[in-house]
Amino acid sequence: MGLVRHVVCAMSGGVDSSVAALILKRRGYNVTGVFMKNWDSLDESGVCSTERDCDDAYRVCQSLDIPFHQVSYVKEYWHDVFSNLLKEYEKGRTPNPDILCNKHIKFNHFHKYAIHTLGADAMATGHYARTSQEDEEVFQQLHTTRPTTLFRDRFEIRNPVKLCKGADLAKDQTFFLSQISQDALRQTLFPLAGLTKEFVKKMAAEAGFHHVLRKKESMGICFIGERNFENFILEYLEPKPGNFVSIEDGAVKGTHKGWFTLTLGQRAKIGGQKDAWFVVDKDIVTGDVFVAPTTNHPALFRDTVRTDRFHWIASDPPAELVRTQMMECHFRFIHQMALIPCTVTLNMDGSVWISLSQLARALTPGQFAVLYKGDECLGSGKITQLGPSEFTLQKGRERLVASRQQNDEPIPDPVS
Repeated sequence: MGLVRHVVCAMSGGVDSSVAALILKRRGYNVTGVFMKNWDSLDESGVCSTERDCDDAYRVCQSLDIPFHQVSYVKEYWHDVFSNLLKEYEKGRTPNPDILCNKHIKFNHFHKYAIHTLGADAMATGHYARTSQEDEEVFQQLHTTRPTTLFRDRFEIRNPVKLCKGADLAKDQTFFLSQISQDALRQTLFPLAGLTKEFVKKMAAEAGFHHVLRKKESMGICFIGERNFENFILEYLEPKPGNFVSIEDGAVKGTHKGWFTLTLGQRAKIGGQKDAWFVVDKDIVTGDVFVAPTTNHPALFRDTVRTDRFHWIASDPPAELVRTQMMECHFRFIHQMALIPCTVTLNMDGSVWISLSQLARALTPGQFAVLYKGDECLGSGKITQLGPSEFTLQKGRERLVASRQQNDEPIPDPVS
C-alpha cells in the first residue's frame, strides 16, 4: 500500500466497532481506537454501562495491539443532544437522539478530534453503511474546510460523496446517519459496508472477542437504560397533568402526567378501560392528549408531512428537485420500516412537503423524514407539520354530505 495511513476508529465496546477495528488493522492501516463517553453515568444509579463498555473497548484494542484513547463529550452531548431533546418533548414532539448524536457528536466533535487532534487521515465507525468512494479516495482529501461562501471555486472538482445502504439491508443504519455533514462523510470509512451481521459475529468469534459477543445488542437510548421512560423524563421535566380525551366524542377517559411522556401511536395506559386506547394527537396549550379506540383508528393515519429546512447529504438538493420543484423517491421515518414511495416538493425556505403514495401510521412531529433514491440515502428533515388525518378527512366529507342533503344539493361521487 506504500504509505501507511492513520485511521481513528470509534470504539463502543460492542461487536460491530470491534470488528471494524480488526478489519482496518488487517488492511494494513495504522489504527487508533477511541472510546467516547457521552453520558455521565455518575448522575445515575449505575444503569448506563459506560465503564464496562470502555473496558471492553480497551481489551479489544489490547488484543489488536493498537493505541487506545478515551475522550469525554459529556458536556457537548448535554448541550447539543440532550437539552435539544428536552425542548422538543416540551413542544409536544418526539425527537430522535440517535440521529442527533451522530450529527453533533460522532460526525462533528469526534471527527474533528480524529483529524485535527490525533492527526488521522480518516475516521471509521462500525455502522452498517457505505459511501460512493473507494478507501483510497478517502485519503486524498486535503485537510481544509470548505469555503463558506455562496460560490464555490469553479475549478475545484468535488463530486459529492453519496451515503448508501450497507450490504446487510436488515441492519442498514443509513437512517441514523441521515443528518451528517458532507465534510465528515468524505473522511469516513465504514469497514462493515459489505458484510452481514452474521459474518461480523463469526469474525469476532474467530478473533477471540468473546467478551463483546456475549453482550446484548444495545437497543433504545443509552442514558435511559432499562428504566421506564416516563419515570426518566419526569426527572428532568416538571409533571404537567392533563386529560386523556376521546377524539371521537370529546369524553374524558382518564389522566396523564404530561404530554411529553407520550408519543403518537403508543398505547395509552388508562385505568378502568376495558379496551385499549391509542394516542393520536396532543394539545400542549390545554394539556389534553387525544386518544382513539383500536390501534388502526383512522385518526392515526396520514399521507402528508412537512419538514424544517431539509439536510441534503450532498449539501445541495438534487438537480431534478431544484429544476422542477418536485421529485419522486422513497420515505421512512422509523428505522427499518418499509420504504414508502413519495413525491417531494421543495419550498422556498429549503423545507419540503412529502406526499406519500399510501397512508402511514403515527407520523410524528420531531421524528426525521429520511429520503432514499435507490440505494442512496439523500438526507433527512425534522417533521414539523402533519397533513390532515383520515379521521379528519372523513369527518369533513360527512359534514359536506350532511350540508348538501340539508340544502337538497346533489352529492358528487367520490373520486376513486
